Amino acid sequence: MGTPLGDFIRAKRDAIQPESLGLPDRGRRRSPGLRRLDLAARAGISMEYLARIEQGRDRNPSTAVVNAIADALSLGTSERNHLRYLAKITGDECSAHFKPAPPRRQVRQSIMDTLRMLEQGIAIVTNRLGDVLAYTGTYATVTSGTGLLDAETPNITRYVFTDPRARTFFTDWDAIADEQAFDLWLAPSVENLEWLTAELIPLAGTDFTRRLNRHEVPRRGVLRLKHPAGPELRLTRETLELPADDQQIVVFLPADDQTAQAVDQLHRQSRGRLRSIS
Repeated sequence: MGTPLGDFIRAKRDAIQPESLGLPDRGRRRSPGLRRLDLAARAGISMEYLARIEQGRDRNPSTAVVNAIADALSLGTSERNHLRYLAKITGDECSAHFKPAPPRRQVRQSIMDTLRMLEQGIAIVTNRLGDVLAYTGTYATVTSGTGLLDAETPNITRYVFTDPRARTFFTDWDAIADEQAFDLWLAPSVENLEWLTAELIPLAGTDFTRRLNRHEVPRRGVLRLKHPAGPELRLTRETLELPADDQQIVVFLPADDQTAQAVDQLHRQSRGRLRSIS
């Protein structure tokens, strides 16, 4: 059985053209990308050892080996961080001492007070599973009529992959789908996997599992939304991590004057209030 670490290395290897690394074209092969032999040689390890890592038979490569593989794949900073993270959660010692716990849904009062200070803006408290735990009235206004907050326990990941309205609301739906799938790896637990297997995978199908296992590090550019009332909104995102709670505050800022005016108009038409979901 494979591991997240092995899946990521294999996916990156398959995505690399040998010529981009200055390697000769060795003719046709059964699968695309960089040969395992070539990657092993660039990393300074044996092909057999690399195969064991990719197939999940070796779950504890040293830091030096992980860094050598990152160098051999020419990974950028975000991809290197993700590789090291996967190496950490894949390790036998981490798995043996891991005590699963459901994701925290309660939002601390100090976090709610912070969100209240942002009430005139667009902001939410969420976790890596995509659960929306609290939000400002302006966020409710911006998402009104889209179905995103209709559920008793709203979840952005579920909404993106299972609600047809999401493909209209998110102008760049493909990019958002990649983001939501990738973020699930940042808070792995038994509960996460149970939730995915029991609820999301049967509904979202192979498109979701393909994105999840691709380990594509998202770029997170400007968020473009098509509001049902008509205006297209362009928003930048600033994230405040709350590691003690496994949560984050995300603030959405207008990326241009047209968006700022549209948000202001929507806000004046609404009576939305700060809300916490527990």
